[in-house]
Amino acid sequence: MQKKTVMVAVAILAALLAGCGDKKSEPTPAAAPAAVTAPAPAAAPAAAENELGKSVFGKTCAMCHAAGVAGAPKPGDKADWGPRIAQGKDTMYKHAIEGFTGAKGMMPAKGGSANLTDAEVKAAVDYMADKSL
Repeated sequence: MQKKTVMVAVAILAALLAGCGDKKSEPTPAAAPAAVTAPAPAAAPAAAENELGKSVFGKTCAMCHAAGVAGAPKPGDKADWGPRIAQGKDTMYKHAIEGFTGAKGMMPAKGGSANLTDAEVKAAVDYMADKSL
């Protein structure tokens, strides 16, 4: 196992060094393992963040959720969001769209912004819940 690790490290080092110096030289066969370390597209989902949810949160939801007003769970607070997330998205969507009063506080329908569409409210719920996983 250790020999295999050393071989991979040598191959990657050779690939990195192949890019230095004379650009006319042929790439060495050792350049192939460098391609194995190319799962960089994993950064794409982070770039494809829930922009709608982020926007709705910033314009409407943050007024309460950023500070925890009236028991509103703060995005990123796993202890507060955990039980809510455990109920399932359908329940969270229903409470956010229709409003809800519970032991920890209350949620006005659509965050008190009746002009929001159900899709916008759901995107905001997803945004906050995803930050709290």
